[in-house]
Amino acid sequence: MELRQIGSSNVRPTPIVFGAWAIGGWLWGGTHDAQAIEGINAAIDAGINAIDTAPVYGFGHSESVVGEAIRGRRDEVLIFTKCGVRWDLEEGQHHYDTEDAEGNPVRLVRNLSRDNILRECDQSLERLGIEQIDLYQCHWPDATTPIAETMGALTELLDQGLIRAIGVSNFTPEMIEECLRYGPVHCSQPKFSLLTRENYDGVIAWCDEHGIASIVYSPMEQGMLTGKVTVDRAFSAGDQRNTRPWFTRENVVRVNTVIDDAMRPIAQAHDATVAQVTLAWTIAAPGITCALAGSRNAEQARENAGAMQVELSSEEFAAIREAFWQIEGP
Repeated sequence: MELRQIGSSNVRPTPIVFGAWAIGGWLWGGTHDAQAIEGINAAIDAGINAIDTAPVYGFGHSESVVGEAIRGRRDEVLIFTKCGVRWDLEEGQHHYDTEDAEGNPVRLVRNLSRDNILRECDQSLERLGIEQIDLYQCHWPDATTPIAETMGALTELLDQGLIRAIGVSNFTPEMIEECLRYGPVHCSQPKFSLLTRENYDGVIAWCDEHGIASIVYSPMEQGMLTGKVTVDRAFSAGDQRNTRPWFTRENVVRVNTVIDDAMRPIAQAHDATVAQVTLAWTIAAPGITCALAGSRNAEQARENAGAMQVELSSEEFAAIREAFWQIEGP
Protein backbone atom coordinates (compact mmCIF):
# COMPACT_ATOMS: atom_id res chain seq x y z
CA MET A 1 0.00 0.00 0.00
CA GLU A 2 1.34 3.42 -0.98
CA LEU A 3 2.19 5.68 1.94
CA ARG A 4 2.56 9.44 1.92
CA GLN A 5 5.01 11.57 3.91
CA ILE A 6 3.79 14.20 6.41
CA GLY A 7 6.31 16.94 5.75
CA SER A 8 9.69 16.32 7.32
CA SER A 9 8.25 14.01 10.01
CA ASN A 10 8.38 10.22 9.99
CA VAL A 11 4.56 9.97 10.03
CA ARG A 12 3.43 8.10 6.91
CA PRO A 13 -0.31 7.69 6.35
CA THR A 14 -2.18 6.13 3.46
CA PRO A 15 -3.53 8.61 0.87
CA ILE A 16 -7.06 8.14 2.23
CA VAL A 17 -7.51 8.97 5.91
CA PHE A 18 -10.63 8.01 7.86
CA GLY A 19 -12.43 11.26 8.74
CA ALA A 20 -14.20 10.97 12.09
CA TRP A 21 -16.26 14.18 12.16
CA ALA A 22 -19.59 12.57 11.28
CA ILE A 23 -19.30 9.79 13.86
CA GLY A 24 -19.31 12.44 16.57
CA GLY A 25 -22.95 13.03 15.66
CA TRP A 26 -22.87 16.81 16.08
CA LEU A 27 -24.09 18.64 12.94
CA TRP A 28 -24.64 15.30 11.21
CA GLY A 29 -28.06 14.39 12.57
CA GLY A 30 -26.80 11.99 15.23
CA THR A 31 -24.69 8.86 15.04
CA HIS A 32 -24.73 5.14 15.76
CA ASP A 33 -21.67 4.18 17.79
CA ALA A 34 -21.66 0.45 17.02
CA GLN A 35 -21.83 1.12 13.28
CA ALA A 36 -19.10 3.76 13.60
CA ILE A 37 -16.82 1.30 15.37
CA GLU A 38 -17.49 -1.30 12.69
CA GLY A 39 -16.69 1.35 10.08
CA ILE A 40 -13.36 2.22 11.66
CA ASN A 41 -12.34 -1.41 11.87
CA ALA A 42 -13.48 -2.04 8.30
CA ALA A 43 -11.36 0.89 7.15
CA ILE A 44 -8.28 -0.51 8.90
CA ASP A 45 -8.97 -3.98 7.48
CA ALA A 46 -9.26 -2.44 3.99
CA GLY A 47 -5.85 -0.79 4.24
CA ILE A 48 -6.48 2.71 5.64
CA ASN A 49 -3.87 3.35 8.33
CA ALA A 50 -4.86 6.77 9.72
CA ILE A 51 -7.84 8.35 11.48
CA ASP A 52 -8.45 12.08 11.79
CA THR A 53 -10.66 13.37 14.60
CA ALA A 54 -11.02 16.39 16.92
CA PRO A 55 -12.30 17.07 20.43
CA VAL A 56 -15.11 19.31 19.17
CA TYR A 57 -16.55 16.55 16.96
CA GLY A 58 -19.44 15.66 19.22
CA PHE A 59 -17.79 17.44 22.17
CA GLY A 60 -15.44 14.58 22.94
CA HIS A 61 -17.66 11.84 21.53
CA SER A 62 -15.78 11.23 18.27
CA GLU A 63 -12.46 10.82 20.08
CA SER A 64 -14.05 8.41 22.57
CA VAL A 65 -15.55 6.30 19.78
CA VAL A 66 -12.22 6.24 17.94
CA GLY A 67 -10.48 5.19 21.15
CA GLU A 68 -12.89 2.32 21.66
CA ALA A 69 -12.57 1.20 18.04
CA ILE A 70 -8.78 1.04 18.01
CA ARG A 71 -8.39 -0.70 21.35
CA GLY A 72 -6.06 -3.60 20.60
CA ARG A 73 -5.17 -2.18 17.17
CA ARG A 74 -3.08 0.85 18.08
CA ASP A 75 -0.02 -0.45 16.24
CA GLU A 76 -2.04 -0.65 13.00
CA VAL A 77 -3.24 2.92 12.85
CA LEU A 78 -2.05 6.52 13.07
CA ILE A 79 -4.13 8.94 15.13
CA PHE A 80 -4.53 12.57 14.06
CA THR A 81 -6.45 14.96 16.29
CA LYS A 82 -6.68 18.68 16.96
CA CYS A 83 -6.77 21.38 19.59
CA GLY A 84 -8.00 24.92 19.99
CA VAL A 85 -11.82 24.80 19.67
CA ARG A 86 -13.55 24.67 23.03
CA TRP A 87 -17.19 24.41 23.99
CA ASP A 88 -16.60 24.63 27.75
CA LEU A 89 -14.50 27.80 28.10
CA GLU A 90 -15.24 31.52 27.98
CA GLU A 91 -11.69 32.66 27.20
CA GLY A 92 -10.60 32.95 23.59
CA GLN A 93 -11.83 34.17 20.22
CA HIS A 94 -15.54 33.62 19.62
CA HIS A 95 -15.89 30.98 16.89
CA TYR A 96 -19.65 30.66 16.53
CA ASP A 97 -22.79 29.71 18.39
CA THR A 98 -24.35 26.32 17.81
CA GLU A 99 -26.34 23.57 19.51
CA ASP A 100 -25.34 20.16 20.78
CA ALA A 101 -27.04 16.94 19.69
CA GLU A 102 -29.81 17.50 22.25
CA GLY A 103 -30.52 21.02 21.02
CA ASN A 104 -28.82 22.82 23.92
CA PRO A 105 -27.09 26.11 23.06
CA VAL A 106 -23.28 25.97 22.80
CA ARG A 107 -20.82 28.83 22.43
CA LEU A 108 -17.61 27.75 20.69
CA VAL A 109 -14.35 29.62 21.20
CA ARG A 110 -10.92 29.31 19.63
CA ASN A 111 -8.21 29.06 22.25
CA LEU A 112 -4.62 28.21 21.31
CA SER A 113 -3.03 29.39 24.54
CA ARG A 114 -0.25 27.28 26.02
CA ASP A 115 -2.29 26.19 29.03
CA ASN A 116 -5.25 25.17 26.90
CA ILE A 117 -3.17 23.20 24.37
CA LEU A 118 -1.44 21.22 27.11
CA ARG A 119 -4.76 20.56 28.84
CA GLU A 120 -6.46 19.50 25.60
CA CYS A 121 -3.62 17.17 24.70
CA ASP A 122 -4.01 15.36 28.02
CA GLN A 123 -7.78 15.12 27.54
CA SER A 124 -7.44 13.78 23.98
CA LEU A 125 -4.88 11.17 25.02
CA GLU A 126 -7.26 9.99 27.74
CA ARG A 127 -10.34 9.85 25.48
CA LEU A 128 -8.39 8.07 22.75
CA GLY A 129 -6.74 5.68 25.19
CA ILE A 130 -3.29 6.24 23.70
CA GLU A 131 0.07 7.53 24.90
CA GLN A 132 1.12 9.52 21.84
CA ILE A 133 -0.71 11.48 19.12
CA ASP A 134 0.81 11.01 15.68
CA LEU A 135 -0.28 14.38 14.25
CA TYR A 136 -1.53 17.20 16.48
CA GLN A 137 -3.20 20.08 14.64
CA CYS A 138 -4.42 23.55 15.56
CA HIS A 139 -8.04 23.37 14.43
CA TRP A 140 -8.57 27.08 13.67
CA PRO A 141 -6.41 30.19 14.14
CA ASP A 142 -6.89 32.07 17.42
CA ALA A 143 -6.44 35.84 17.14
CA THR A 144 -6.30 36.21 20.92
CA THR A 145 -3.11 34.15 21.33
CA PRO A 146 0.31 35.01 19.84
CA ILE A 147 1.52 32.37 17.40
CA ALA A 148 4.79 32.25 19.32
CA GLU A 149 2.92 31.02 22.41
CA THR A 150 0.97 28.43 20.42
CA MET A 151 4.08 27.07 18.75
CA GLY A 152 5.91 27.04 22.05
CA ALA A 153 3.28 24.69 23.47
CA LEU A 154 3.31 22.45 20.40
CA THR A 155 7.09 22.14 20.30
CA GLU A 156 7.01 21.39 24.03
CA LEU A 157 4.66 18.47 23.38
CA LEU A 158 6.86 17.36 20.48
CA ASP A 159 9.97 17.41 22.65
CA GLN A 160 8.15 15.43 25.36
CA GLY A 161 7.17 12.75 22.85
CA LEU A 162 3.44 13.25 23.44
CA ILE A 163 3.00 14.12 19.77
CA ARG A 164 5.00 13.09 16.69
CA ALA A 165 4.18 15.90 14.25
CA ILE A 166 2.70 19.41 14.28
CA GLY A 167 -0.09 20.53 11.98
CA VAL A 168 -2.39 23.48 11.43
CA SER A 169 -5.84 23.64 9.92
CA ASN A 170 -7.54 26.59 8.21
CA PHE A 171 -4.35 28.69 8.48
CA THR A 172 -3.24 31.09 5.74
CA PRO A 173 0.25 30.91 4.21
CA GLU A 174 1.17 34.04 6.16
CA MET A 175 0.14 32.41 9.43
CA ILE A 176 2.10 29.25 8.64
CA GLU A 177 5.14 31.31 7.70
CA GLU A 178 5.00 32.96 11.12
CA CYS A 179 4.61 29.54 12.79
CA LEU A 180 7.82 28.41 11.09
CA ARG A 181 9.75 31.12 12.91
CA TYR A 182 9.17 29.23 16.16
CA GLY A 183 9.20 25.56 15.21
CA PRO A 184 8.33 22.97 12.57
CA VAL A 185 4.99 22.73 10.80
CA HIS A 186 4.67 19.35 9.15
CA CYS A 187 1.15 19.57 7.80
CA SER A 188 -1.69 21.88 6.81
CA GLN A 189 -5.33 20.84 6.68
CA PRO A 190 -7.38 23.10 4.38
CA LYS A 191 -10.79 22.57 2.84
CA PHE A 192 -10.70 21.45 -0.78
CA SER A 193 -12.97 19.70 -3.24
CA LEU A 194 -13.74 19.81 -6.94
CA LEU A 195 -16.44 22.33 -5.97
CA THR A 196 -14.51 24.34 -3.34
CA ARG A 197 -11.21 25.13 -5.02
CA GLU A 198 -9.94 28.47 -3.70
CA ASN A 199 -7.29 26.84 -1.49
CA TYR A 200 -5.76 24.84 -4.32
CA ASP A 201 -3.75 27.70 -5.84
CA GLY A 202 -3.40 29.28 -2.39
CA VAL A 203 -2.33 27.50 0.77
CA ILE A 204 -2.03 24.06 -0.87
CA ALA A 205 0.38 25.33 -3.53
CA TRP A 206 2.29 27.34 -0.92
CA CYS A 207 2.71 24.32 1.34
CA ASP A 208 3.84 22.18 -1.59
CA GLU A 209 6.57 24.71 -2.36
CA HIS A 210 7.68 24.69 1.29
CA GLY A 211 7.74 20.92 1.88
CA ILE A 212 4.62 20.91 4.07
CA ALA A 213 2.01 18.20 3.59
CA SER A 214 -1.62 19.03 2.78
CA ILE A 215 -4.38 16.80 4.14
CA VAL A 216 -7.59 18.15 2.63
CA TYR A 217 -10.98 17.94 4.28
CA SER A 218 -14.44 17.73 2.69
CA PRO A 219 -13.12 16.36 -0.65
CA MET A 220 -16.56 14.89 -1.32
CA GLU A 221 -18.26 18.17 -0.36
CA GLN A 222 -20.15 16.47 2.47
CA GLY A 223 -21.52 13.81 0.13
CA MET A 224 -22.44 16.00 -2.82
CA LEU A 225 -19.64 14.48 -4.93
CA THR A 226 -20.66 10.88 -4.27
CA GLY A 227 -23.33 11.04 -6.97
CA LYS A 228 -25.84 9.78 -4.38
CA VAL A 229 -27.50 13.11 -3.51
CA THR A 230 -30.74 13.52 -5.43
CA VAL A 231 -33.06 16.53 -5.60
CA ASP A 232 -35.52 14.81 -3.25
CA ARG A 233 -32.87 13.73 -0.71
CA ALA A 234 -33.99 14.57 2.83
CA PHE A 235 -31.47 14.98 5.65
CA SER A 236 -32.14 14.39 9.33
CA ALA A 237 -32.99 17.24 11.67
CA GLY A 238 -29.77 18.78 12.94
CA ASP A 239 -27.86 17.86 9.77
CA GLN A 240 -25.91 20.92 8.60
CA ARG A 241 -26.51 20.03 4.96
CA ASN A 242 -30.10 21.23 5.28
CA THR A 243 -28.75 24.80 5.15
CA ARG A 244 -25.64 24.38 2.96
CA PRO A 245 -25.79 26.25 -0.38
CA TRP A 246 -24.54 23.31 -2.45
CA PHE A 247 -27.54 21.27 -1.33
CA THR A 248 -30.25 23.50 -2.75
CA ARG A 249 -32.36 21.90 -5.47
CA GLU A 250 -30.82 24.09 -8.19
CA ASN A 251 -27.24 23.27 -7.20
CA VAL A 252 -27.90 19.56 -6.80
CA VAL A 253 -29.15 19.54 -10.40
CA ARG A 254 -26.10 21.52 -11.60
CA VAL A 255 -23.58 19.26 -9.90
CA ASN A 256 -25.29 16.00 -10.83
CA THR A 257 -25.35 17.03 -14.48
CA VAL A 258 -21.55 17.35 -14.46
CA ILE A 259 -21.18 14.12 -12.49
CA ASP A 260 -23.34 12.25 -15.00
CA ASP A 261 -21.59 13.73 -18.03
CA ALA A 262 -17.96 13.82 -16.93
CA MET A 263 -17.44 11.49 -14.01
CA ARG A 264 -19.87 8.61 -14.17
CA PRO A 265 -18.51 7.24 -17.48
CA ILE A 266 -15.00 7.24 -15.99
CA ALA A 267 -16.29 5.48 -12.88
CA GLN A 268 -17.93 2.82 -15.02
CA ALA A 269 -14.73 2.33 -17.01
CA HIS A 270 -12.86 1.61 -13.76
CA ASP A 271 -15.66 -0.47 -12.26
CA ALA A 272 -15.68 2.11 -9.47
CA THR A 273 -18.21 4.36 -7.79
CA VAL A 274 -18.44 8.11 -8.32
CA ALA A 275 -17.23 8.62 -4.74
CA GLN A 276 -14.16 6.50 -5.42
CA VAL A 277 -13.32 8.48 -8.55
CA THR A 278 -13.77 11.74 -6.62
CA LEU A 279 -11.31 10.57 -3.98
CA ALA A 280 -8.92 9.07 -6.54
CA TRP A 281 -8.84 12.38 -8.40
CA THR A 282 -8.20 14.29 -5.17
CA ILE A 283 -5.25 12.20 -3.99
CA ALA A 284 -3.77 12.32 -7.51
CA ALA A 285 -3.83 16.12 -7.63
CA PRO A 286 -0.36 17.68 -7.36
CA GLY A 287 0.32 19.15 -3.92
CA ILE A 288 -2.29 17.07 -2.09
CA THR A 289 -0.83 14.53 0.32
CA CYS A 290 -3.97 12.89 1.71
CA ALA A 291 -7.74 13.29 1.66
CA LEU A 292 -10.08 12.81 4.59
CA ALA A 293 -13.04 10.56 3.82
CA GLY A 294 -15.79 10.26 6.39
CA SER A 295 -17.65 7.01 6.97
CA ARG A 296 -20.52 6.12 9.26
CA ASN A 297 -20.49 2.37 8.65
CA ALA A 298 -18.41 -0.48 7.29
CA GLU A 299 -19.82 -0.31 3.75
CA GLN A 300 -18.88 3.35 3.34
CA ALA A 301 -15.44 2.74 4.86
CA ARG A 302 -14.68 -0.08 2.42
CA GLU A 303 -15.89 2.03 -0.50
CA ASN A 304 -13.62 4.90 0.50
CA ALA A 305 -10.63 2.61 0.92
CA GLY A 306 -11.26 1.22 -2.57
CA ALA A 307 -10.48 4.65 -4.01
CA MET A 308 -6.80 3.95 -3.36
CA GLN A 309 -6.95 1.23 -6.03
CA VAL A 310 -8.36 3.54 -8.74
CA GLU A 311 -5.66 4.91 -11.02
CA LEU A 312 -6.88 7.64 -13.36
CA SER A 313 -5.11 8.30 -16.62
CA SER A 314 -3.78 11.79 -17.25
CA GLU A 315 -6.59 12.25 -19.80
CA GLU A 316 -9.25 11.23 -17.28
CA PHE A 317 -7.74 13.48 -14.60
CA ALA A 318 -7.73 16.45 -17.00
CA ALA A 319 -11.28 15.80 -18.19
CA ILE A 320 -12.64 15.79 -14.65
CA ARG A 321 -10.74 18.94 -13.76
CA GLU A 322 -11.94 20.77 -16.85
CA ALA A 323 -15.57 19.84 -16.25
CA PHE A 324 -15.65 20.87 -12.60
CA TRP A 325 -13.48 23.98 -12.96
CA GLN A 326 -16.31 25.44 -15.05
CA ILE A 327 -18.77 25.19 -12.16
CA GLU A 328 -18.97 28.44 -10.26
CA GLY A 329 -19.65 28.54 -6.53
CA PRO A 330 -23.19 28.56 -5.16
